[in-house]
Amino acid sequence: MAKHRKKLRGISEKPRGLGAFAPNHPNPSARRHLKPSATSSAKAPSKNLKHPIIPFQTPDTILLIGEGDFSFAASVCAHHGDKFSRIAATGFDSRAETLKKYPQAEKCIKDVEEAGGAVSYSIDATRLGSYKSLTTGTIDGVKRGDWDWIIFNFPHVGELLVGFFKAAAPLLSPRRGSSIVVTLFEGEPYTLWNIRDLARHTGLRVQRSFKFAAEAYPKYSHARTLGNIKGEHAWKGEDRDSRSYIFVRAGEEAESPAKKRKREESSEDEDD
Repeated sequence: MAKHRKKLRGISEKPRGLGAFAPNHPNPSARRHLKPSATSSAKAPSKNLKHPIIPFQTPDTILLIGEGDFSFAASVCAHHGDKFSRIAATGFDSRAETLKKYPQAEKCIKDVEEAGGAVSYSIDATRLGSYKSLTTGTIDGVKRGDWDWIIFNFPHVGELLVGFFKAAAPLLSPRRGSSIVVTLFEGEPYTLWNIRDLARHTGLRVQRSFKFAAEAYPKYSHARTLGNIKGEHAWKGEDRDSRSYIFVRAGEEAESPAKKRKREESSEDEDD
């Protein structure tokens, strides 16, 4: 199926009102199947992990939204590169602002690009359809995409999610079960956002949820919106309890046999 999809175009355009994209980006057509970055020195996940859930699998395509220092994208490429065929990682800040706020991002970005992934900047999560590099064309006046997974980890404001769901849903692949994943910290104020209801208003339904295991992504570190913070106000988001919610289009809530088997084999607690 994947070989018939239109390949991701180079990320070079700059929609009106937004910052510049990175001047140097990989040629997505040069490498279809990604490989772990040869430059990564991260260790493998701990053997003590009880089968953490990695939702995507070969030959899926992945679009990452809201990357801060791109350490999640770098870890996915380095340690789970055999589970997908194409990946694009996007961040809200411009390249200059990203490197200013997160100096460690430079290496992460390099690792993603060397692994064959695409990196772009100044991407508004509520206007995803306005970026030609993330879409494949227009159907019935709506921009469409071919992403099997669109993943947004730790959005910092609940109001953002409604616009994100509306923008992301049309970019999902026509394949049944193509999914949007949003990861939030457990507890307030995040539980007050009622994320299930926010998604329902845009025609999406929760298929299931599971504990997010940061340990499954070596060298990943939660990047705070304000940038690197040291001292008494510093904390590690990856150490906090978090939950990932998988959303699918209404009517597609039933899991495929393969996904159900994978979930049953996992010891991570989940809810439906």
